[in-house]
Amino acid sequence: MTAVADVAGGTGTDSTSPSADRSRPRALSHLDALESEAVHIFREVAGEFERPVILFSGGKDSIVMLHLALKAFAPAPVPFALLHVDTGHNFPEVIDYRDRVVAEHRLRLHVASVQEFIDRGELRERPDGTRNPLQTVPLLHAIETNRFDAVFGGGRRDEEKARAKERVFSLRDEFGGWDPRRQRPELWQLYNGRHAPGEHVRVFPLSNWTELDVWQYIAREKIELPAIYYAHTREVFRRDGMWLAPGEWGGPKDGEAVEVRQVRYRTVGDMSCTGAVDSDAVTIEQVIAEIAASRLTERGATRADDKLSEAAMEDRKREGYF
Repeated sequence: MTAVADVAGGTGTDSTSPSADRSRPRALSHLDALESEAVHIFREVAGEFERPVILFSGGKDSIVMLHLALKAFAPAPVPFALLHVDTGHNFPEVIDYRDRVVAEHRLRLHVASVQEFIDRGELRERPDGTRNPLQTVPLLHAIETNRFDAVFGGGRRDEEKARAKERVFSLRDEFGGWDPRRQRPELWQLYNGRHAPGEHVRVFPLSNWTELDVWQYIAREKIELPAIYYAHTREVFRRDGMWLAPGEWGGPKDGEAVEVRQVRYRTVGDMSCTGAVDSDAVTIEQVIAEIAASRLTERGATRADDKLSEAAMEDRKREGYF
């Protein structure tokens, strides 16, 4: 009772005294509040669904998502498997990181391979060599085959317009498609995971985070990332205003000269559509300063697949994309 009275000012205690400070509830920092929300979401899904899975690409958002899951259930192991949709054109540093993390935490990893679907004739290579749009079929096949009913994704609302429209719990139909008209209210952090047989729910614990939040949290928690997130010397070539990495996927073409530049990656995806940015940021503090000064989201600045049309991401999401 004393503590409540002190906070309300009913006891006349000096607000600057040590006893007054101890009586007040500790205010959560911005990052603490985001972390608390994400941990709540992970635990909610664990209690509400039978076969959840975490989409894990080895990119910074999925790395933070896994870190939060480890925190949510410690000291017990994470009760979910990981799922990686492998395009076959991934950055080698990211695949090495993925395998190292899986081994370190003794996690279960499912890999859905785009290359296997191409080899079986179930998918065709695109003329531009980009495999990101080809991930939808292997993803939906893995969800159906393994009967996953909740799929955690690292999407954030600040990344792109279509992702800004999606709720934390996003219902997908029996074909994996997303219908914005079926979005459910999420008042007071109450999440509705009801779904019919064959449907599943995509869950986005980082929905309310920004790119800057992610990096500040990585700095606070001292989370290791693949080295390509920091400035390094790399062979790249210019296409559509972006620095792309040469590779077997079809780059560079005639007239696209390879240069050696100091770059870093703000986001990680298929090598054919993920651009690097010129950067001198070799420490996490320098990266944070660089992001704070940027006026472009990482997808807007470095993802060619989002520039195919004004509604490219939303069209892919309607088909079952992340």
